[in-house]
Order: sequence, then structure tokens, then C-alpha cells
Amino acid sequence: MFYACVRAVVALCLRLFYRVKVNAPALEPDGPVLFVGNHPNGLIDPALVFILTRRQVTFLAKAPLFRMPVIGWLLKGLDALPVYRKQDDPSKMGGNEGTLEAAKGALVQGRAITIFPEGKSHSEPGLAELKTGAARIALSAAKEGAPVRIVPVGLTYAEKHVFRSEVLIDVGPAIDTRAFLAEDAGAEPDAVRALTERIAEGLRAVTLNLEQWADLPLIQLAEQLYAFKQGGALDAERLRLWARGVQLFRAQEPERFEGLRAQLAAFQRRLTLVWAAGPEDLTIVYRPGNVVPFVVKNLLALVLGVPLFALGLGVFWLPYQLPRLASRRAELDVQATVKFLTAFVVALAWWGALTAAAAVWGGAALAVATFVVVPPLALFTLYFAERWEALQRDIRVFFMLGNRARLKALLLADGERLASEVERLAGEYRPRLDATDQGSTQVARPD
Repeated sequence: MFYACVRAVVALCLRLFYRVKVNAPALEPDGPVLFVGNHPNGLIDPALVFILTRRQVTFLAKAPLFRMPVIGWLLKGLDALPVYRKQDDPSKMGGNEGTLEAAKGALVQGRAITIFPEGKSHSEPGLAELKTGAARIALSAAKEGAPVRIVPVGLTYAEKHVFRSEVLIDVGPAIDTRAFLAEDAGAEPDAVRALTERIAEGLRAVTLNLEQWADLPLIQLAEQLYAFKQGGALDAERLRLWARGVQLFRAQEPERFEGLRAQLAAFQRRLTLVWAAGPEDLTIVYRPGNVVPFVVKNLLALVLGVPLFALGLGVFWLPYQLPRLASRRAELDVQATVKFLTAFVVALAWWGALTAAAAVWGGAALAVATFVVVPPLALFTLYFAERWEALQRDIRVFFMLGNRARLKALLLADGERLASEVERLAGEYRPRLDATDQGSTQVARPD
């Protein structure tokens, strides 16, 4: 019951804090499963597993978290297992044997476990070197007959520390641990290394894994242009291919890479100047038939929504500011954790305070009404703030491009030219990426 309640509350709050997208198979894995993920965002990363699966999951978390007042209580209530790291306290490293044994036991019983094999959260653009703990746990359980499957989980944040930014949870194909079992004790270290590399390969397939953060706008624009040229939607899997392709392109043709990067950066700057989100905005045709309904609909939304929005801003201004202030001095990879936990505590306290104030000033009836109205008012304020930002951008694009046919035509022609170049580049490098993948698979395959 405790786990189900925590899962429901945390999953709801995460969906309010982020715009969460999940790319996973329709059927959840059953039996013994080890979820492994990249670790860019502190305690938010394991919390997102609540959204990914309805199964009860055993978490492995660093030992110092168990000593924190609220987080420690939650982790113990969720039956999480402590991991003792050398950088925290070298004298307690021996405790890991008990943790690994308990994790193995959970898998043998057919349960699900979550572990982040990088060993720490970080803000680097690429996947860090993996620890061998995940492989050792999985292999020890498989050795006792458990059909353990390892499921790679990629977490990609648009802006991980920004409220209402996007996060993609991408689930890769399961890895059958039994294929990596050693024939004898002497071969076990090689089996652990081979499985660890296979896990890294699975994680690289569901994460961007950039060489440098400066490449992110480049690959995002490349995907926008490719989708624009192909006439389809943006695709997360293709975005990861762009990330890998950029590394290969830079290594094999550095001069051509720098030239194209300069052209894409210049085009992105021109799009920004006219408030266009992407090349697709350049194809919008402004006619009375689509402009008038747009204006009427949004005027009605403003007339009806602004009074409620203003009320929401007045009521929730203080609790909205506190999480931002609390996270100012935090490291980037834990800023979202601080914001999320602060917002959760402050929101509950503020809700209770408003209800209590209504009871004092207006009696029980007003208190009940306040208790019921506050959550939907908060949600409406959040929705309207997002809608207002989108409307402002649409208006700016209209005034920048609506009556400037020549500017729009020049930008569109430039975008189409770059889209053709990007499409040609994709055709050139996809076979090379496929060849690289095949070579990696052959190297990682155990004997």
C-alpha cells in the first residue's frame, strides 16, 4: 500500500513538473528484470521509473541518502537497498556484499530492480564508464536459474533543471543475461566485462550520448530539417542516430563538418530572429480562412482565462518562487531534485495553509470550497502560462513573416537547401553507422 501511494503521488507530480514522453513496448516485462539507466538528473532519474512501470521495483541508492530526513524515510519505506561508495566512506565498502546478495535474491524471486551503473549522477554530455555491479548482480541471479533480463532505459532531458521542460523515457530491447553466463569460475570476470559492455551498448542506443553539449542544437536542427524534408514528425530514434552520425562525420570529414555546422548555426540564428521554432513555421500560409478563426479562438481564451490566470498568479506566486530560490546553489545534476522536492513540500504546505486560512475567515463551508478549488486553479494557471507563451510566439511569427513574403521565401529556400544537404548526408552515413554497429556487436558477443 505504501509503495502504491508513493508511486501514484510521485508519478503525478513528475508529470506536472515535466512534460513526460514514454517510448516503450506495450507489454511490461514480467519475471526477474533489471532496469538499468543513464543518470543525468539526481533523484529524478529513479523516480521516473514510477512512470515507466506499474511493477513494484527495488531501488539501489547511494548510502548517504538513507541518512537524509525525508528521503531516507521514503527509501526505507520503499525497501530500497543502500550502495556504499568509496568516495562516501571507504570503511563501509564491505556492506556492498550484503546489498548485492539482497539484490540477487530479489531477482531470484522474480522481482524487478533498478540500478544506474554509471554509479553517480552527472551533467556530462556522454555516458560515463559503467561500474560492473549491474552485470555481477544479474549474472549471480542467472547462475541460480533466474531468467534475468536487463532492460536499458534512456532518459533524455531537454532542460533537466527547467520546470515544464520535456523528458523522454526510452526503453530498449531486453538483454538476456543467460547468454553471458561463464562456463567455469575462471571465465566469470570475462563474462562480467562482456555483459557490462553489452549494457553500455544498450544504453548508448537509447541515449543521445554526445561528445559535447555544443552538438545538441546542431543535431536537433538536423532532425528538424530532415523531418521537414521527409514530411514526417520528429523522431527520437533518428535524433540518436544524428548524435552518433555527428561524431563519425566530425572524425572522418572535419572540414566538411565545420562548414555544415556553420551553415546550420547561421540558419538557426535567422530562425530565432523571426521567432520561428523550426523550418515548418516557414510554410505557414496566412489567409483570412485560418487567421480569423485563430484570432477569435485566442481572444475568447484570453477574455475568459485572464481573470482566472491573474487569480492563480496572485495565489501561487510565492510557492512558485521558493523552489527556484532553493536550487540556486545546487549543482546542475541535482537542481531538478531540489526544485521538485521543495515544490512538493511547499505545494502541500501552501494548500493546507490556504484551507486553514479559509476556515478561520469564512468557516467550514469556505474551507471545503478552498480545499477543492485550489488544485484545479493551480493546474489551470500552469496550463494557461504554457498556452500564453505559445500564443506569444505565434503572434511574433505572424508579425515577422505574415507580411514579409520575400524574407519568408528566402528563409524557406535556405531551409530547403539545408534540408536537402542533411538528407544527402543521412544517406551517406547511415550505412557507415550500420557497419559500426555490426562491428561493435561482434566485439561484444561472448564466446
